[in-house]
Amino acid sequence: MTGHLRLGVNIDHVATIRNARGGEHPDPVKAALIAADAGADGITAHLREDRRHIRDEDIAALMEQLHIPLNLEMAATDEMLGIALRHKPHAACIVPEKREERTTEGGLDAAGQHNRLSDFVGQLKNANIRVSLFIEPDARQVEAAIHLGAPVVEFHTGHYAHAEGEERTTELKRIADAAALAVKNGIEPHAGHGLTFDNVVPVAAIPQLAELNIGHFLIGEAIFCGLEGSIMRMRELMDEAR
Repeated sequence: MTGHLRLGVNIDHVATIRNARGGEHPDPVKAALIAADAGADGITAHLREDRRHIRDEDIAALMEQLHIPLNLEMAATDEMLGIALRHKPHAACIVPEKREERTTEGGLDAAGQHNRLSDFVGQLKNANIRVSLFIEPDARQVEAAIHLGAPVVEFHTGHYAHAEGEERTTELKRIADAAALAVKNGIEPHAGHGLTFDNVVPVAAIPQLAELNIGHFLIGEAIFCGLEGSIMRMRELMDEAR
């Protein structure tokens, strides 16, 4: 798998800024529309159980106004399953979630939670929602995704992003090997978490990866160069890597 590498832009932290003061500004839906015009191929939004950033009304507005695919990140709970089935976004990425964490700290244990996840994956697929599992780049987790029938996996790149030297090289190889295993078994691999202008190119160069999902860095960088500028620069780096 080579060619165009899709960029999914996560808009959660536009909502984080809005919620810090209350009210409606800045509007994450407006950010999503700007991102689409700047070259994003899709928009990702994580509706957390505690609604710390994205709210239910944001998802409704995104479904109504977006002209590019929406990827709904969600925990494997009955509440979130009901919301996904009601809105029917293009994709739903099942992620681990802990109330005390600042952000998603690692991949979903798809292998250890197979029985619990099986029904969620099945119901989402039956609703024609493309299911993705946010997992570590690990053969055991990829094999679990295969058994669950998930068409997509997204590899957690946080360990790679925070590593240095030989450790970073090792983590990059883990991602590449897991992506190759996924493709070999008919699963489309994505990646994301902690990616920046400085570390994205080696990941983007992995030929099997079809999509990168990036949020916090792009929203933070927008303070200095605007949201359009940060997305366009990321798009350039990803294209150059291919």
